Amino acid sequence: MPLSHDQNFKNLILDYSRQALEFFANAQAQHLDEQVRITPIRQEQLKNRLGDRFHELDVPLLVEWPDGRRATLLFMLEEETNPSRFSIHRLTHYCLELSELYGTERVVPVVIFLRGARNLPEHLQLGGDQLTYLNFSYLKCELAKLDASQYLHSDNLVARLNLPNMRWPQEQKVDIYASAVSGLLTLEPDPEKQLKYIDFIDIYTAMDDNQMHEYQTRYPQENQKMATLTERLLNEGIQQGMQQGEQNVLQRLLVRRFGPLDSQTRQRLQQATAQELECWADNILDAKTLDQVFICH
Repeated sequence: MPLSHDQNFKNLILDYSRQALEFFANAQAQHLDEQVRITPIRQEQLKNRLGDRFHELDVPLLVEWPDGRRATLLFMLEEETNPSRFSIHRLTHYCLELSELYGTERVVPVVIFLRGARNLPEHLQLGGDQLTYLNFSYLKCELAKLDASQYLHSDNLVARLNLPNMRWPQEQKVDIYASAVSGLLTLEPDPEKQLKYIDFIDIYTAMDDNQMHEYQTRYPQENQKMATLTERLLNEGIQQGMQQGEQNVLQRLLVRRFGPLDSQTRQRLQQATAQELECWADNILDAKTLDQVFICH
């Protein structure tokens, strides 16, 4: 199954809306204060035709000032994995739809390019010989062009999680991973979200076994924190008798340690007893291979 970057970034933006705006749309969002209310709004608009493609990569966020000192702003964030699929005409059309639907002209379109984007249109003008009748542009965030060294110690969690997607020398890969993990453990107090977004870091850093071993050797404290977190969550699930929760956590940890699971392994997890899950959870911290996880005596 292909990796769903749009879902990864939707989760990130919805879980950390304020920090996402401050990072991806800094020019417009740097002055947001604690009083601002940020609300995700309906993400899919009705189609003109049933065969039309949904705007599935779009995440609209409504920014409101409860005291009314500023008018509502509507941010529309779109993640583009493949720049060749980007259409400024489609983006313009969608922003106009949102403007009409929510009765506001204060719309800020933001496009997040995961990969390098060359020769893409940044402005759209419609008009004749004498007058311009539509003048459209958008904020562009090209992650691959950002210098990771500028964000290594950022207190913005979205920036820290996206360090692997930025520009950095290949020999610094382990350090980039370590800074992202450290940011997650420091800036996110919720253990469930820590476990959720270690997946995000793993996906976009793509460490091999040797690099992961180097990380564990050079950063034993952070590695121990993740191991402790893993054990804690698994034990909590076991103690509470939440078998489905145990399966989900164990599956995510197995993917992190050993890569994507085949259908037979996923089925084995789904059919496991509570005793088997408890045994496998104990094994995962020390197992060198996937097969060793499933050895119970």
